[in-house]
Amino acid sequence: LASVDSVDVSIFGVGGHGAYPHMTIDPIVLAAETILAWQTIVSREISPLDPAVVTVGSIHGGTKHNVISDEVKMQLTVRAYKREVRDHIIEALGRTAKGIAAARGVAPDRMPVVSVEEAESIPSTVNDPKLIERLVTVWNKTLGAGSVQQMEPVMGGEDFGLYALPDHRIPAMMVWVGAVDPAKAASAAKGEVTLPSLHSALFAPVPDPTIRTGTRAVVAAVLDLMR
Repeated sequence: LASVDSVDVSIFGVGGHGAYPHMTIDPIVLAAETILAWQTIVSREISPLDPAVVTVGSIHGGTKHNVISDEVKMQLTVRAYKREVRDHIIEALGRTAKGIAAARGVAPDRMPVVSVEEAESIPSTVNDPKLIERLVTVWNKTLGAGSVQQMEPVMGGEDFGLYALPDHRIPAMMVWVGAVDPAKAASAAKGEVTLPSLHSALFAPVPDPTIRTGTRAVVAAVLDLMR
């Protein structure tokens, strides 16, 4: 899983009447330019071999149809696997925003402010290879051959990675437990139905065998590791 950073951005301009835009510096236009420019950080500043995501999840500016505001606030999520990629993206967000603002005549004391919500930042989750090999063998014996599937890396994030500590010196392994009715899962694999995503209001795990399978897997892992 990827590292996750929540980033707050404030774009400042010079407000005024919507009928006289030439007397203002429109922060909404600045925000639009900035959002488009941010998309080139991943496509042109990060190696194609290093997965990364920059998503603007929230943008708020203005209060009335005919009034040009003087500020726009945005909330972003940044995802990456490597720390150096994450650091580059954070730096580039501020550099790009300030460069566009300067080009549009924003005063030096009104430059965009980019801040990271450190309390919400989490590192990448990296499964320990030796632990994987050991426990997959245990689970295939306990749950039956073919019960364990290897998943592709995804850009989702979880704070589970903190258990391994920043240098991954504590072996850790995050597993997902299948929670969908097997018949529906088979239909979805054939493209017949679409399963609700994790954050969907329609997501409803099937209690049995989900809980029973997860419990058996955890107990089997503990018994093997602590023997």
